[in-house]
Amino acid sequence: MLYLWLYPLHTEFSFLNVFRYLSFRIIYAAVTAFLIAFVLAPLVIRKLQEIRLGQRVREDGPQRHQAKTGTPTMGGILILFAVVLSTVLWANVANRYVWLVIFATVGFGLVGFVDDYIKFIKGHSKGLSVLQKMLAQAVLALGIGLFFYFSPGYSTHLNVPFFKHITPDLGLFYIPFAILVIVGSSNAVNLTDGLDGLAVGPVMIAALAYTIVAYVVGNKIMSEYLLIPYIEGAGELAVFTAAIFGSSLGFLWFNTYPASVFMGDVGSLPLGAALGTVAVVSKHELLLLLVGGVFVIEAISVIFQVASFKSRGKRIFLMAPIHHHFELKGWEEPKVVVRLWILAILLALLSLSTLKIR
Repeated sequence: MLYLWLYPLHTEFSFLNVFRYLSFRIIYAAVTAFLIAFVLAPLVIRKLQEIRLGQRVREDGPQRHQAKTGTPTMGGILILFAVVLSTVLWANVANRYVWLVIFATVGFGLVGFVDDYIKFIKGHSKGLSVLQKMLAQAVLALGIGLFFYFSPGYSTHLNVPFFKHITPDLGLFYIPFAILVIVGSSNAVNLTDGLDGLAVGPVMIAALAYTIVAYVVGNKIMSEYLLIPYIEGAGELAVFTAAIFGSSLGFLWFNTYPASVFMGDVGSLPLGAALGTVAVVSKHELLLLLVGGVFVIEAISVIFQVASFKSRGKRIFLMAPIHHHFELKGWEEPKVVVRLWILAILLALLSLSTLKIR
């Protein structure tokens, strides 16, 4: 919005020429989102406390988590507000991809809000059923997948990390593939959100990695040099991912151990969907498996645990998702969180190396 309002005036006020540069808007989108989240967080936390919107802790988990009962949840509303407002302010709102990722974020945020509303306000412990939640997510992701498929010139080819000549064409199957990426990413982040600061840390790291990816694929010179697809207009998504980074950083100030607020499904579901949508737009869908490796590990641990228990009657882990397994092994919560952050950083660095190693 600021870009459309102020940049045209650069002929009269030369200093406004700075809005032309994507790097400038990326930085200030992150700073703006951080300030919004950081400044508004105390007010949001107080309001959540006033309406007694407190977390309910599962009884079969580590017993020290019982002390978290009553901690305000649904703080993800703050992240979403900061991301959307900062993106609208600093991105080129004439860009269709900007509105697409905002649609994904707000849409999945509404699903998470309804789920949290049923759980914490209506008092139904399980919220939406698995079928209801997955169906709502699939419908939203289908809309996004159809948008891509019918967009003029959009490729249904996949780019495989590390390999420049392996680009399978999925054709019509690209639509269900896009749904899988977006819905899978959304639920993987949701499963990771079980310890103070655990989910928001890797989200920040993945957002920062995709800020670089989006910037590169949206730059014709850089993309041609690195032999990766050039996606016209995709560079504006770097503003969006920078806003995710900034808002998550502001939220982390209050979500770090011991957390003063939890994000809830209203935060975790849309953040995962946002990353998945950016991965699809930037044509680096498979790279998300590496960038979001911590989320993948958490999701796989749940899948393996359930499959093993149903087929053999035995558990692989002491408890799933796997972060609870480490807790029950004796690791302190901050140690589990920081070590998984370290893993997320290493995976993000490895994923960025694939832009050159092809």
